[in-house]
Amino acid sequence: MTAFEEAAGRVAQGADPRSEAAQLVAAMTLEEKLGCLDGDIAFWPGIVDLVGGGYHAHPWPAAHVDRLGIPGIDFADGPRGCVVGPATTFPVSMARGASFDPDLEQRIGQAIGAELRASGASFTGAVCMNLLRHPAWGRAQETYGEDPFHVGEMAAAFTSGLQSHVMACMKHFAANSMENARFKVDVTADERALHEVYLPHFKRVAQEGVASTMSAYNSLNGHWCGQNRTLLTEILREEWEWDGIVITDFIMGLRDPVASVQAGCNIEMPLRQQRAAALPDAVASGELDVADVDARVAETVATLLRFAYVWQSAPDASVIGSDQHRGLSREAACQSMVLLRNDGILPLEAAGLSKVAVLGSLAAVPNLGDQGSSDVAHTSDPVTMLDGLRAAFNGVEVVHSDADASVAADADVAVVVVGYTKDDEGEYMGSGDETPFLTLAPPMDHPELGFTDPAQAESLGGLFGEESEREGLALGGDRDSLRLHPADEELIAAVGAVADKVVVAIMAGSAVVVPWLDDVSAALMVWYPGSEGGHALADVLLGKAEPGGRLPFAVPCDEADLVAFDKDAAEFTYGLLHGQWHLDANGTAPHLPFGHGLSYTEFEVGDARQEGGHVVAMVANTGARAGSTVVQAYGGVPGSAYERAPKRLVGFVKVRLEAGTEAEVAVPINQSVLDVRDDGAWVTEEMPVQLYVGLDAGSVQAI
Repeated sequence: MTAFEEAAGRVAQGADPRSEAAQLVAAMTLEEKLGCLDGDIAFWPGIVDLVGGGYHAHPWPAAHVDRLGIPGIDFADGPRGCVVGPATTFPVSMARGASFDPDLEQRIGQAIGAELRASGASFTGAVCMNLLRHPAWGRAQETYGEDPFHVGEMAAAFTSGLQSHVMACMKHFAANSMENARFKVDVTADERALHEVYLPHFKRVAQEGVASTMSAYNSLNGHWCGQNRTLLTEILREEWEWDGIVITDFIMGLRDPVASVQAGCNIEMPLRQQRAAALPDAVASGELDVADVDARVAETVATLLRFAYVWQSAPDASVIGSDQHRGLSREAACQSMVLLRNDGILPLEAAGLSKVAVLGSLAAVPNLGDQGSSDVAHTSDPVTMLDGLRAAFNGVEVVHSDADASVAADADVAVVVVGYTKDDEGEYMGSGDETPFLTLAPPMDHPELGFTDPAQAESLGGLFGEESEREGLALGGDRDSLRLHPADEELIAAVGAVADKVVVAIMAGSAVVVPWLDDVSAALMVWYPGSEGGHALADVLLGKAEPGGRLPFAVPCDEADLVAFDKDAAEFTYGLLHGQWHLDANGTAPHLPFGHGLSYTEFEVGDARQEGGHVVAMVANTGARAGSTVVQAYGGVPGSAYERAPKRLVGFVKVRLEAGTEAEVAVPINQSVLDVRDDGAWVTEEMPVQLYVGLDAGSVQAI
């Protein structure tokens, strides 16, 4: 039995993990301690592996100490599925946010966690939860929405599920909601904006017991997040009393290796890079105190001891891409789809159909999300929209064209699939300026971190070439517009000119401005719907499943109605208001409010009251079908002395009712969401709180 296993056994019996970790650290050599502060693979060979497909081939190790049996971490990503190997692809996080169903999200976390562990990972960066400040953010698809309470509840459920099998990491800490500028932008956020808007969801997941936090690339209030003591120590560890591992984002996650250790960052990921080159000399010269090294390593080891169960068992490889997990992905896709409009055409009656026209190039290709770190690159047999419809419409002629609207002229119904792809939005895979990377990288001939054979450098290929030459790589990044491509809007209009019944399916990672909405029979937000997306769309269109989603953001009439967004900014200020809050404060009606989503039945919210920590409301299904809705509670402080949102979400519950039935629904609420941060302390304003309840932010009633 190793020293680590013996210590883990004592922790399991009630010993203090910090005390046990301190003893293990005391038994390490200085070299072993320093080796725990970064990845285990030398930088330049690791870069070759990373860009050559290794990111999707194996987990990335760090902080292993074989002599003592310290298992370290083996990192693989997973917001929409394990990125290593042929795993199940689930709908993207934003889609799952639309489900407003934490129980479902916990089950998805369990499934992804099982596939990660079966693939050799012990640690995942899957909990991406930065706030959607503006829908143009390229990486919007990886988070849950624009409201911090909602994001926190969904991310906490996901974390709980993941940590059945692996250690989870929440990211990116903090204020990381701009993609193209992420390596250079300094975000300014005052105390109120930071603590009331951009940190509450992280605090919620920290309270859930998440094992790790990943710092962000950007700078916050003048300090790079990977070496920001205010964030990593004063807030995260001291104020929140969180105890876990802080890792950097990959490659460019810190700029000063010594300052990053002193600030509270445990591990530079994923390779031996800046710290490996600089820290030995910094310790020798006294610039870096060994006590700081010991503290960071002890924090890591204590966390590993608390999560020792991760290494004690692993699911069989048969769980990877299993029928059960694909079935869960299909369920999640249905529960995530948002019915934006329906004139009564949906659900379709298959028995009355002889010909269905499917339009749009996206209908016939897998469209699972961006090509960045969340990409499940080797997912097996993804079901396209067209394949799913053809499989479901048995005995019905299903015709397809990318852009020829005339094929819909004699069809009973036309389904138009439009939207975005990895080329339009996603993690930004280009920079246009390699200087920061080259500045932070050790020399290629470094004796420990470089190439043993200089000829190996040739294998880097076009890493430093022009963006257009990076073969097979979608650049992603922030959007330039919230509208569909002009060709998509033209296709919708052209199909509408020849067909009476038109259903539009929108594939995207966040809000799309839809001025054409009233011109079509029905419209669905289908997101990037995962491996089973085509089957899920067919299930929803035919009424085998309901569209269970509600918008986790507001859709404006015009993108000019939202807060400003500058994807190339070097400096930017984040304020108190965005999204639905900003629209409400300005008296601007959204086209579709936060929480909007139609059902195949009708719901009414009747008498409501507050009972302790709940809003209790009578909810009735007044329609002819069983269905679900999301009962939403909001709170505001009329006459407040502080600038604040007129109302903000304080609770939600997904409810399913049979046709013609009603039930009293108790929505747990968290009124501390309405507290104000003032001079380092939380203040509950001595003013009456107004509570509201309803089915979306635009139609709530005061109670």
